[in-house]
Amino acid sequence: MSLPSSLDEWLAHCERLHPKTIDMTLDRVLALRDRLGLKFEPPVVMVAGTNGKGSTCAMLESIALQAGYRVGLYIKPHLVHFQERCRVGGEPVAAESLLPFFEAVEAARAELTLSYFEFTTLAIMLRLAAEPLDLVILEVGLGGRLDAVNVIDADCAVITSIDLDHTEYLGPDRESVGREKAGIMRAGRPVVVSDPVPPASLAARAAEIGADLRQLGVDFTYGGDRQQWQWSGATRRFSGMAYPALRGVNQLLNAAGVLAVFEVLFERLPVSAQAVRNGLAMVDLPGRFQVVAGQPTLVLDVAHNPHAVAALAQNLDQMGFFPRTHAVFGAMADKDLAGIFKKIAPLVDAWHFCDLEIPRAAKAAALAAQFEALWAAGDLKPPKALSLHVHASAAEALAAAALDAEPADRILVFGSFFTVGAVLKQGVPRLQAGKPPQARNSLT
Repeated sequence: MSLPSSLDEWLAHCERLHPKTIDMTLDRVLALRDRLGLKFEPPVVMVAGTNGKGSTCAMLESIALQAGYRVGLYIKPHLVHFQERCRVGGEPVAAESLLPFFEAVEAARAELTLSYFEFTTLAIMLRLAAEPLDLVILEVGLGGRLDAVNVIDADCAVITSIDLDHTEYLGPDRESVGREKAGIMRAGRPVVVSDPVPPASLAARAAEIGADLRQLGVDFTYGGDRQQWQWSGATRRFSGMAYPALRGVNQLLNAAGVLAVFEVLFERLPVSAQAVRNGLAMVDLPGRFQVVAGQPTLVLDVAHNPHAVAALAQNLDQMGFFPRTHAVFGAMADKDLAGIFKKIAPLVDAWHFCDLEIPRAAKAAALAAQFEALWAAGDLKPPKALSLHVHASAAEALAAAALDAEPADRILVFGSFFTVGAVLKQGVPRLQAGKPPQARNSLT
């Protein structure tokens, strides 16, 4: 068989190899790690959690870049282009630069049938290991203990906010989920927990293996007012800081955990107060409560579980007055859709449900039917003048919402990464009430 010659061909090849999309084991990836000689010389920070992982990774990267370090980042999933998952020096790598590393994994795997996620993770980590880096940041995908990135021993682990998601793999409660996330801890090495009310299973696992637990509210704290905030750890303090450029009520939790990471790594990776200030001020992460000015205003958010949607609802509530809110929503069928609808229904005047180009996604008609059933049962409390619509794509849903909206309204695009990514495919949309969206600029 001839080898694929483009990144798209390699990704299609990876999708065909393994019978399961998710196959929870490390055996195959451990074997390939050893065959490939995969290892990192610079410090490795590994980030797990239910919500806040992407923001934490982005802030870690931004501060380290401002400190003058060369940073490699594996972050996922992507919004538009696969190579967004692999960043070096603050920018996505060229698609062509990944090809030799896909070839290396293919040559080494022999009889092993890797899943799409396992194959692509190995290729990206090989790509990063080939770079002269000062810091490597690896975002965990699902869980932690059995996630493919966990074949690497992190110098510092980070566990962000924990909530229920992927319960069929991670367990039915926060304690179970916490045990899975705690699998990224290593004996004698620091683990930063930025969840303000963490499940007890995290501390139990840290004590069991002798990890150096650094917990928000115990080992580091933060506070602030409307103008500025401050952070205090065991050996370092920062005060009078501007709020991070990333919007949202939970971003200080994430930023506090990030500063705790740099405290524990200070001897190997010192950063100045100015690098911290600049990094937090300049951090950028599309699709995380991203507000795009226009008439109407556009809000993009990849919140796709009840915990994240509750934070989204709080953020929306703090934006000020908008006569009407139009929501474009698409999600995977296995998500807690009822929990999502209950959190945000009071804020949305018009729903535009959309199909997504992925088999796991719920159909727009099914989303609308579930919403209507909850509404009829009295489980939702939406505004009185409510309208529901179904569309074949997120782009069509956004166009319909823009045509229906008034200049002072707000359009929210949220749910799956595929929902937000679909409306960003041609660039950030420029909205004008009563007219179809136009592309503003490229995402990357």
